This record gives sequence, C-alpha cells and structure tokens, in this order.
Amino acid sequence: MKKKVVVFGSFVVDLTGRTPRLPIPGETVMGSSFAMGPGGKGSNQAVAAHRAGADITLVTKVGRDVFGTVATDFYKKEGMDTSYVFEDEKKETGCALISVDENTAQNEIVVISGACGNITSEDVERSRSLIESAGILLLQLEINFDALCKVVEIAHGAGVTIVLNPAPAAQLPDDVLRRIDIVTPNETEAQVLTGVKIENQADAERAAKVFMDKGVKEVVITLGSLGAFAMNQEKSELVKRLSVEAIDTTGAGDAFNGGFVMALAEGKDLFTALRYGNVTGALSVTKLGTAPSMPLREDIDAMYEKAYG
Repeated sequence: MKKKVVVFGSFVVDLTGRTPRLPIPGETVMGSSFAMGPGGKGSNQAVAAHRAGADITLVTKVGRDVFGTVATDFYKKEGMDTSYVFEDEKKETGCALISVDENTAQNEIVVISGACGNITSEDVERSRSLIESAGILLLQLEINFDALCKVVEIAHGAGVTIVLNPAPAAQLPDDVLRRIDIVTPNETEAQVLTGVKIENQADAERAAKVFMDKGVKEVVITLGSLGAFAMNQEKSELVKRLSVEAIDTTGAGDAFNGGFVMALAEGKDLFTALRYGNVTGALSVTKLGTAPSMPLREDIDAMYEKAYG
C-alpha cells in the first residue's frame, strides 16, 4: 500500500528569461524568450511526486493577487488537492527571477519568498492532522524557519518519516537535524551543513558521516555530473548520472526529490529510490521550465527499465 506524502513548502511564480549568456554584475544582456509559470521548491517537488504517481498533498501559502491564482489554476489542472493552499491577507505571492543560459543550460535564480515566508502558527495548526496522518513528510528551506521547526516537531512526534531537502543552503541547528530521517542536499548544500568540500565519492562519504553523527538516519547527496550518492547504516553507493541532452537544468533537484519520495512511499529501499530520483531528475532537464517539465510515471518507468533493468 502506498504511503501518503505531504509536501510542506513554498510556491512562487517563476519568471524565466532565456539568454545567449548570463550577465555579469552591472551588465544588461538581451534575452531571447520569457515564460511565466508555477514554481517554488515545495510546489515543484509536489508536482514531480504527483506526476510520478505519489498520493500527495501540498501545504503552501500564496497572496491575494494574480500570482496566487497561477498556483490554484495549475494545481486544479493537474488534479492536485488545493485544500491546504493558504491565503495571506497582506503578503504578496512569492516569485523567482530566473535567467537561463540557452547555450549551457546553466541558470541564476533570485527568490522572493513573499507569502510562503509568512506561514503562521495558525497555518501549521490547521495542517496538524494532515501532517500526523502522513507516511512521509517532504520539506525544503524556502518557508520561514519557525514554521519549519514546528512542522518537524509535529511530524517527529507522530512518527512520520521526514525527508529534508536543505535548499536553498542554510545552516541548521543540530536539534532540527537529529529529527530528520533522510536528508537530500546537493554538493553545495552538503558543504554548507557539514563543512566538507565534495569533489569525489570519498568526500561525499565524509559529508554523509557528519550528517549521520548529527542523528540523520539516511543521506542522499546529488553530485551534478558525478551522479548521486546514498548512505545508511548498512552501506553506501554512488550511482552515475544518466546521460541526456539537457536544455534547462532549472528544477532538476526538485524533480529528483519528487521521484525519490514517490519511490519511498511505494516501499522501495533508499538505493532503489535514489535511482528513481535520478531518472526523474534526468528526464526533467530535457524540457523547458520547472513544474511543466516534471515527467510522467510512464516515462519514468520506461527510462528506469532502460537504465537499471
């Protein structure tokens, strides 16, 4: 039986410009195209998990503005539950200003959190029964920290498996980390949290041990061109990156996390779930955009079979 997944995190509207190259400070570069669409790490990961076949509910917050309707319109079209999309009376809906180099697929992003940086204790309490009934809770670091801590406390108290994608990178107190079951940073985020610069598998193992010494049970570190690394008490493994033609890397980490929790919710072990995350992330970079680029389950299964048999 599939476990229920709750994603508690951010929604922002992505404002994406594609350019021949990324500007240097003080420079104006003429872009070639612009797109507006749903984004935010929490929302992207929820969409990725939903399209991958997970039973998910997203808890997020938007403003009473035109950007807020971008969220609810998109979720309704996707067939996602909007019961926990809260509205802020004063704060605007968050947005992300994204520049993508169309030659290298690299990006630069500025996020303004807006309403999802103003999740109140009342919002958390309204979500309490949902959180407590979850099998897996997926979190990121784009909501306000006091709300994050309260959500972790509720989930931990109810015995819910907590997966934290610590992005954007920020220091976290040890009393939060020791309540986390699985942490899923990229190499930069892992360095911020552990102090270990990761350039190879041995470095990834050292960083994973730092997390586990702080009480985290299982660690997954995505390593860009190197692939992805996973470690628990029994073993560790580096899984190579899948070769695809990347046209937009924005949201690849979110796709990875969505595919990863989908597999966990279906009872897959850490290392199999890592492979599902790998496939989901690889497929997402072959299309433009963030949420709209998240792959469907049939495509994930087809590529998984081809890559891993």
